[in-house]
Amino acid sequence: MKPSAFFTPLAVLMLTLAPNLAGAQQFQNVRLDQPSTEGFKACEPSIAIDPTNPDRIVAGAVLDQVFLSLDGGATWTADQLKSRHGVYGDPCIVAGPQGDFYYLHLSDPKGEGWQDEGLLDRIVCQHSKNGGERWSRGASIGRNGSKDQDKEWAAISPSGDRIAACWTEFDHYGSEALHDSTRILCSTSDRKAKKWSDPVRVSAQLGNCLDSDSTTEGAVPVWINEHTLAVSWAFDRSIWFNISTDRGATWGAEDRAIADIIGGWDHEIPGIGRANGMPVTAIDNSPRYPGRIYVNWADQRNGADDTDIWLIWSDDQGLNWSTPKRVNNDPAGKHQFFTWMAVDPVTGHVHVVFYDRRQYDDTRTEVVVATSTNGGAFFANRVVSESPFHPDGTTFFGDYNNISAYGGRVRPIWTRNHNGDQGVWTVLLEDF
Repeated sequence: MKPSAFFTPLAVLMLTLAPNLAGAQQFQNVRLDQPSTEGFKACEPSIAIDPTNPDRIVAGAVLDQVFLSLDGGATWTADQLKSRHGVYGDPCIVAGPQGDFYYLHLSDPKGEGWQDEGLLDRIVCQHSKNGGERWSRGASIGRNGSKDQDKEWAAISPSGDRIAACWTEFDHYGSEALHDSTRILCSTSDRKAKKWSDPVRVSAQLGNCLDSDSTTEGAVPVWINEHTLAVSWAFDRSIWFNISTDRGATWGAEDRAIADIIGGWDHEIPGIGRANGMPVTAIDNSPRYPGRIYVNWADQRNGADDTDIWLIWSDDQGLNWSTPKRVNNDPAGKHQFFTWMAVDPVTGHVHVVFYDRRQYDDTRTEVVVATSTNGGAFFANRVVSESPFHPDGTTFFGDYNNISAYGGRVRPIWTRNHNGDQGVWTVLLEDF
């Protein structure tokens, strides 16, 4: 039975205390890609709803896949994204309030991936002015000699006139040398996204290049208003936060630690391998809690066999933060991992997607969307996958999933790997 559209505090509490109650309803799952036995299998999906026409949705997946739906996600057409700078994963798709779509990804101009130094030499942004049907050739962001540019994410200002991208620069990915380090960088552009500003260093602290807990990584920016840009990231088992009041030109001199990632963000999950719990930043642009900044992550403060999903928020542009709220509402002892978050700019509802093993003692995995209608105080958990899957642990599963929400329409996207068949899926989900 679908929960009521109007939650009383008691109803929310009942859903919180009864972890399987909201998972009884079956939801329609839709696969975006076609099964493949060659090359990289689809993973690390990203998705964005067009706020000018919510039936139009664009998605992407590793390495170079792009998908378009004109019916709210029920059916999809697939294409291969091409760029003069190459396309090599880490897809990030964001949609602007004027109907623009932006597809950011890593570069690989020679098609050699990580094999040689400096080939992932920049972040690339491709812009679509016609709803994801055609894309620009790609603008170069952050090229810096042989340094590797990795793990980018983007945000669009409330007017749609500015876009910002933040990412990690590695002196040399995987290097154990003490003189090699990582840092968070940020660049901005106008709506056309053709010319980007010179990258500005955001993080005062430097991390190592080992792509683990002591690497500065996982930057996700948000625009608080047209002039104020904020970003959080992970480093050394903490979440760090910084803010710019001049559209990303300069940043605070000191990083501010806003939460602990107890046990670190680099998790080992049976059947998956590494599952990162790095922070996701989002902002409420609705009239509900205007300007509230949310940060969502996963950690193992309750033990290596009990990964959980967490959320904090700030109502004063990051000066003060709430106590961490546990998003998954199951009893202790099971894994929840690979979290991402979206805040509906119309309703202000917070939607968090993650993998969930609460009902099983093995590696069977389901997908849950947790929704808060009251600013993160309570979360109702809904199982949205039609059936559990058994990840086989033999193929690259990616580092993240994604979710988009607009006007009560919620579209999570995730990787599913079952019996060697790996692909990306969404669900036709409506808000409470």
